[in-house]
Amino acid sequence: MKKLSLATTVAILLASLVGCSTQTYIVSEQPAQEKASFDKMQHFFVAGIGQQVEKETNEVCANGSTAKVQTQQTFLNGLLNMISYGIYSPRDMRIYCKK
Repeated sequence: MKKLSLATTVAILLASLVGCSTQTYIVSEQPAQEKASFDKMQHFFVAGIGQQVEKETNEVCANGSTAKVQTQQTFLNGLLNMISYGIYSPRDMRIYCKK
């Protein structure tokens, strides 16, 4: 019984690690700053179906100097999604300006 419990725990931890993903959109060939100018968690419900969160990059990077935009589902985001049975589905968004 103890081995089954351990195997189940390991399987759940591995499954939550597999759910991590990152999407990076390169807007400019010029190098980006190392630190994100905008870094916030976005809140979605039921896997974000039919939901949309927009952020104007001109508000973050003046004069259209956006270098890249990145969205990421981290371990913490996946854990929150798993705990809520998919009802709450957050993700992180980062905007990097040109150097």
